Amino acid sequence: MMKKNREAGELFHTTTPTAVSEPLAQRLRPQSLNEIAGQENLLGPEGLLSRALSQKNMPSAIFWGPPGTGKTTTAQLLAQEVGMEFVALSAVLTGVKELRGALARAAHQRQAGHATLLFIDEIHRYNKAQQDALLHAVEDGTITFVGATTENPSFEVIGPLLSRCVVMRFEPPLRRKPWALFWIAPWKTTPSCGRCTWLWKPVPANGSSAMLPVTPAAC
Repeated sequence: MMKKNREAGELFHTTTPTAVSEPLAQRLRPQSLNEIAGQENLLGPEGLLSRALSQKNMPSAIFWGPPGTGKTTTAQLLAQEVGMEFVALSAVLTGVKELRGALARAAHQRQAGHATLLFIDEIHRYNKAQQDALLHAVEDGTITFVGATTENPSFEVIGPLLSRCVVMRFEPPLRRKPWALFWIAPWKTTPSCGRCTWLWKPVPANGSSAMLPVTPAAC
């Protein structure tokens, strides 16, 4: 019995996991706009965002698309690309008080010569009064505003705010190009099998990106 237990212990032996400083989704997040899968209509050579970046004229925008299509990540990387401070709010968790605080900080930053990209996730959750609070700051350039929504902005975003923004549609990459190929590369190693763990990290391949499950030969 002891021998069998010892063999079972060897079979199911696991290493002690080390503390991970950030969630897996955060570690897998693209580090540059070139690593975002799909969205050629926005990030391709003639995409809306590519042209705006080349002209150094980032407009306020509404990012419209289903969950998981890279709206938040794109906003973060845009701010990084143009050297803006990135400030993120959730319309589910904040109201006019927090919004006005963010706008006041952006105004202070502007006086110091620093631009702010204010990102509001689920902007459709803000009511009319809350959306109204954004208008002046968007119009006078205190902020570059980016709102993310899964709902049709024509019905969920007030007209005056919508008229000051460019609506940009995000789609699942494989819906646009089901033949796209994803190239896999080892990114970081953590002790799971005792030797290595491969994490998926998309990188550009022939103008697109994709992912295929790959198991290291050593595992």
